[in-house]
Amino acid sequence: MKFGMNRLLDLAAYDADNASGGASGGAFDASGLPEWNFSSLYSGMDDAKVEQDFAKAKADIATFEQSFKGQLEGLLTSSQSNPEQRADILADAVKQYESMSDLLGGIISYAYLLYAQLATDPKRIKFLGDVQERLTELGTQTLFFELELNRIDSDKIDALLEFDSISHYAPWLKDIRREKPYQLSDELEQLFAEKSVTGGQAWNRLFDETMAGLRFTVDGEEMSVEKVLNLITSPDAAMREKAAKALSKTLEDNGRFFTHVTNVLAKDKAISDKWRGFDDVAASRHLANRVEPEVVNALENSVRKAYPKLSHRYYALKSKWFGVEQLNQWDRNAPLPNVPSEDTSWDDAKDIILEAYQEFSPEMAEITQKFFDNGWIDAKSRDGKAPGAFAHPTVPSNHPYVMINYLGRKRDVMTLAHELGHGVHQYLANGQGALMAPTPLTLAETASVFGEMLTFRSMLKNVKTVEEKRSMLASKVEDMLNTVVRQISFYSFERKVHIARKDGELTTEQLAEFWLEVSAESLGPSVKLNPGYEHYWSYIPHFIHSAFYVYAYAFGDCLVNSLYARYLAEPEGFADKYFDLLKAGGSQHHSELLAPFGLDASDETFWDMGLDAIGALIDELEALEGQ
Repeated sequence: MKFGMNRLLDLAAYDADNASGGASGGAFDASGLPEWNFSSLYSGMDDAKVEQDFAKAKADIATFEQSFKGQLEGLLTSSQSNPEQRADILADAVKQYESMSDLLGGIISYAYLLYAQLATDPKRIKFLGDVQERLTELGTQTLFFELELNRIDSDKIDALLEFDSISHYAPWLKDIRREKPYQLSDELEQLFAEKSVTGGQAWNRLFDETMAGLRFTVDGEEMSVEKVLNLITSPDAAMREKAAKALSKTLEDNGRFFTHVTNVLAKDKAISDKWRGFDDVAASRHLANRVEPEVVNALENSVRKAYPKLSHRYYALKSKWFGVEQLNQWDRNAPLPNVPSEDTSWDDAKDIILEAYQEFSPEMAEITQKFFDNGWIDAKSRDGKAPGAFAHPTVPSNHPYVMINYLGRKRDVMTLAHELGHGVHQYLANGQGALMAPTPLTLAETASVFGEMLTFRSMLKNVKTVEEKRSMLASKVEDMLNTVVRQISFYSFERKVHIARKDGELTTEQLAEFWLEVSAESLGPSVKLNPGYEHYWSYIPHFIHSAFYVYAYAFGDCLVNSLYARYLAEPEGFADKYFDLLKAGGSQHHSELLAPFGLDASDETFWDMGLDAIGALIDELEALEGQ
């Protein structure tokens, strides 16, 4: 279960699956890129406030246990108090629980962000590990709260939710009851929580540290994974090939490690699923995302059926541009030939995004400006820094932080717009408080993808030549294919892995076979899966950090395509409804949030509408042929 205190260990997942889009035009000048300012959290790992906050949390939890453990049912159903008094008691307990979640969430957020900045630093590694252990120990003392609440008849809890003192928390109280069928005894829940430090969390950390420390050799130069991925989108075809082969070689050399980690985590999940009674390998993720399996199945089916008219069609078109029958896999995201590639400075990227956001909503631009002005962004790529990009919400009493490895590519501008969209969403959702601000992954991608779309449309308006327009459209189509087609193929890959793992340990060769199967299906006949590509599954962090996370990207992209179509058709009042959606955080189901826009994710035509938006961009590219 991942609620309240126990959600604090759900650290930010990376948003980049593999480098895509245009490459840097040369040696990018990274001087002056911003770094995080942690002053609103702590001044350093040795800040006395860290120990003070742990001490306060320990005392608060002891008082909380003494007041409520083993007593909740009696306190909330006693005939010696009237319903309003019982509602006040429940409200007091929930508010205490929320306050402790916020306090400890600040500590783990700080530890994680420090670690992400330099995942090879022994001091930061130790600090994060120690904080995780202490947090787990304290968190297990509060496990009883949600378990005991769920043992009380729903009717008795519902009767209290009519009173003002507790009504704000009604969505959270109703939400945790979804977990009831999968709860275990108090003792087992405590065991699962305590062993997480030496289980999944430990393997996640080992993966991160290993990836941060791996080096890939290109022309005699050793480089990090982030830099070699950047070279795979170089304008230089020979360099792309060298980088792709360097990536393959290092991944192959470490194949036993990646295979072992994958086997351990898949088995760990299977054990948990068996004890909790989940009947499908992805069921726990669907529950956490508050999305029905039927909706995800409809999404997967719609996307897979659309492969021929989307990815297959686009890569056939790109092959023609490159003058070949098949693209090498390292050319899949290559910039178009004969199109000048220039770096985008940090200041220009900032102006581009703020202008796009301002045109949509001054409030959106105003919130985004805070990230640039207050040290809420860490942008410089450095050895040992976590790869990819993410937005970390921290806690409602603080503010979000955005991480990106900015290398000046056009794609980096879009990635920055994506993560700032997340940041705006997290900032607005903070009003819901620590228990309801967190948004299910399926909706968490809404603002990020919408921010990308606004930025793309703003940039497209300023292009001056057909070549520039073709390049921008192609880059956007590739981004959308990576977000929808690739992520659904990743979801298919994970299903194969977790289902096959039930029959025993998987070999590196089996994992490679699964990877090549889903890649060939999704990319189509115009992409050659060169030798070495079979190892590329091993560096995707989503598979390690959050099993079945990946379909949330496709969900979010298709949802935003539909939302954006509504915006273009009816711009009046759209921004207000959109901000209401973001401010809701995790307090409403996706069906409630989409209803004001006339959208329904349970309808398969909803997904087709989102996919048609990608097809329309490919139509535009085809229409440019001959111009």
